[in-house]
Amino acid sequence: MPIRMRFMIWRPLATAATAALMATLLSPATAGAAPRTSEPVHSYDNAIREAVWVDTGLDGDADGRTDRVAVDIVRPSEPARQGRKIPVIMDASPYYSCCGRGNESQRKTYDADGDVVQMPLFYDNYFVPRGYAFVGVDLAGTNRSDGCVDVGGRSDVQSAKAVVDWLNGRAKAYTTRTGSTRAKATSWTNGKTGMIGKSYDGTIANGVAATGVEGLETIVPIGAISSWYDYYFAQGAPLFDSGPDWLSNYVESPEARARCAAVQQRIVAGAPRTGEWTPLWSERNYVPDADRVEASVFVIHGMQDLNVRAKHFGQWWDALARNGVERKIWLSQVGHVDPFDFRRAEWVDTLHRWFDHELLGYDNGIDDEPMADIERRPDQWVTSAVWPPRGTERTTLRPAEGAQEGVGTLGLTRATGTETFTDDPGRDETDWAAHIDRPTPDKAGFVTGPLTRDLRLSGSSKVTVTATPTTSTAHLSAVLVDLGPDTIRDYAGAGEGITTLTERTCWGASSTGDSACFKETATKAVDVDYTILSRGWTDLAAYGGAPLEPGTPYTGTLDLAATDHVVPAGHRLALIVAGTDRDLIEPPSTTPTLTLDLSRTSARVPLVGGADAFRKAVSGATAAPRGTVLDGVREPRTAQRIPEAS
Repeated sequence: MPIRMRFMIWRPLATAATAALMATLLSPATAGAAPRTSEPVHSYDNAIREAVWVDTGLDGDADGRTDRVAVDIVRPSEPARQGRKIPVIMDASPYYSCCGRGNESQRKTYDADGDVVQMPLFYDNYFVPRGYAFVGVDLAGTNRSDGCVDVGGRSDVQSAKAVVDWLNGRAKAYTTRTGSTRAKATSWTNGKTGMIGKSYDGTIANGVAATGVEGLETIVPIGAISSWYDYYFAQGAPLFDSGPDWLSNYVESPEARARCAAVQQRIVAGAPRTGEWTPLWSERNYVPDADRVEASVFVIHGMQDLNVRAKHFGQWWDALARNGVERKIWLSQVGHVDPFDFRRAEWVDTLHRWFDHELLGYDNGIDDEPMADIERRPDQWVTSAVWPPRGTERTTLRPAEGAQEGVGTLGLTRATGTETFTDDPGRDETDWAAHIDRPTPDKAGFVTGPLTRDLRLSGSSKVTVTATPTTSTAHLSAVLVDLGPDTIRDYAGAGEGITTLTERTCWGASSTGDSACFKETATKAVDVDYTILSRGWTDLAAYGGAPLEPGTPYTGTLDLAATDHVVPAGHRLALIVAGTDRDLIEPPSTTPTLTLDLSRTSARVPLVGGADAFRKAVSGATAAPRGTVLDGVREPRTAQRIPEAS
């Protein structure tokens, strides 16, 4: 409670003004040590609210003039009067008018002069009194901006990059959408910018950082996409029944929708439902450009996110690590949920210190803290000095036949033999795991005995499968499962691990029309007999480039989502290989039976301690499978086609 009160109690404006004056007058000698925390000494009521339109230099809607994107600004008035320049926190989004932001679906609202009254979320309420400007950018083709939505492509990224350039004096902006009166930012900002956002917004932050733009000091992507192909496909297997053209049509303003038919058609042509990689996807893949990232990166992701799936943060994180980017990470048990709604007090405090360090240069020690915060059980967090931890090694686990058909073992030794299953589009990962100890025609399962020691998986896994299909099309799924009783967040429920309450708490200063008070949330947990900890999918034809030849073996490697999970002593670790994962991938056009060659099938799993840790954990494991039906979370809901919907 003491932590929360720190953010709920706000001093009267007179007190705040006095504190601001004292902060200005105190010299380093009388003020003591350098500041470590920005304080709410500026008036939010008297903040400057203005709008500008930044020229992107592109003409996406082909109307003969370069597109201008709308930029709404809230900034404290005192620093400018004192001749001080301040940093910027930016959220560039397509959702400010169409769909809303946050757990309460807030939209921007405006006064009669067209200046923003309500800026969604708490960022402006909290950070503007602390001496930051907050900037909300409407991506091209949305709300009050020109241009067309291109779903993570050049126009989307340039919408935000051009604003960073303008903040640093390198781009043009105007006081109106069509006028010629210039607006400049260099009189009030030092150009240091931090981008933040969940889902699509965080994705744009990734994309802008991948340009290496000067002035972008840090990004905080929350549940963000790193490659748009991997949002719509899993190695050739479609994850949705529609492509990016549906999303662009959904978020575009009615005005843009009427003039962007040509752009829509290019998206349709460039993203065929066959799942092939095209130049459109290359443009929307930020991972290869991680070597251009100069900003620090604070990643937040739900390990059970079935919207923007956890593969996205895993491949982005690994690429950043290879290029020595300063980074920090939070991994939770939730689905597609903002940390403001699953760890609110700690999140606001950590984000505050992160921006203070990265944008104000305060030596507050956050860079010396552990790199990773990981939710091990609901509301129980552990830290890791680096992530993945030192001593993590990819270890090859191999399946083998068991006493019953389709119920095999998992170990370190290569085996021979085969297992056969038939794709059943009506079944999913919860069905497979629930019946792991029973032969069922729709899956092949491989299980260790009960572990004698804890076993920690940390990072991304790969499963290599050699399978012979009976038809010309086949989709494959692979999941890793922790078999054992536990209490976890109910990520498959409506709130994806949280419940929204009616009570409100306040996280910043309020004004007429923009409250800083938001509905509280509570953890929604469920008792389970198993936990699916990682998953991946593929179209087997992706490895041959043509329809499958029935009776011919094909080898492919499935990328499984990154995770950090401890399989406790007494639990078992399972690998399941099956066909269509209902509601998480689309089924193939045929219903194949597939035969696995176990000698050429394996899982490369990131184990802390490597093969030796696995060997010790399975040593002495002799108990036989129970043969009972296990309970887990409810069946996953139909996958969302919008990288925000929860």
